[in-house]
Amino acid sequence: MMGRLTMGASALYQGVVTHARFAPRRHRLRYRIFMLLLDLDELSSVMGRLKLLAAGRFGLLSFRAADHGDKTGGDLKAYAQGVLAEAGIVADGPVRLLCMPRILGYGFNPLSLYFCHHADGELAAILYEVRNTFGERHSYLAAVPVQADVVRQTAPKRFYVSPFMDMDLAYDFEVTPPGEAVAVTIAVRRGDEPVLTASFAGDRAPLTDAALLKAWLRHPLLSFKVIAGIHWEAVRILARGIGLRRRPPPPAHPVTLGKPA
Repeated sequence: MMGRLTMGASALYQGVVTHARFAPRRHRLRYRIFMLLLDLDELSSVMGRLKLLAAGRFGLLSFRAADHGDKTGGDLKAYAQGVLAEAGIVADGPVRLLCMPRILGYGFNPLSLYFCHHADGELAAILYEVRNTFGERHSYLAAVPVQADVVRQTAPKRFYVSPFMDMDLAYDFEVTPPGEAVAVTIAVRRGDEPVLTASFAGDRAPLTDAALLKAWLRHPLLSFKVIAGIHWEAVRILARGIGLRRRPPPPAHPVTLGKPA
């Protein structure tokens, strides 16, 4: 089962992001990206051996801990385990972060995932870290009580992300944990009515300088492409006559609890 930690190393995943909007107007987009899977226990050794992935500084590609968690740049594993402990979830094993790197100093991760494991390698919980274009972030957390190849979880929407979507919605997460491939699908719904589905599906490659260079050559402006794509799609949605929703204050608590679906 993919719920058990079996790969034992950080990795690179290259794949496709797909968005499909169903209401109030149909709309679809698709583009290719790559993401890093970083085992936070081996983060220092991984960053030390890679010449093309800079640690906490400007580079062709770089990773900054302060882009995630509580923004302090501290130990991200301790941060994730602390969030889980507050929710009564014990995860005393590896924690792996799936995210995009910064490109030429710029980075934007609409969604990053922490795969948090028990000491025996079984998946304990997934922490979904969401960021909007207003500089705010919020997380959704759900336990994984039963191991399965595909993890299904759900949570109420509590955080403003898109100015074209209402707040009275729910998220259904469907995740194939990292192995030879990884897949993440978020279905947004109002009651039983589907509103939008966003997904990423990627294939695993070793996290090496050669693989990073190849991925960068395919996507030399990855971070810029993502943020530009978000704003371009906003223009297209506005042109379809979909009105803006007022942005409410961020949630009082930084983490919303979900549950298995």
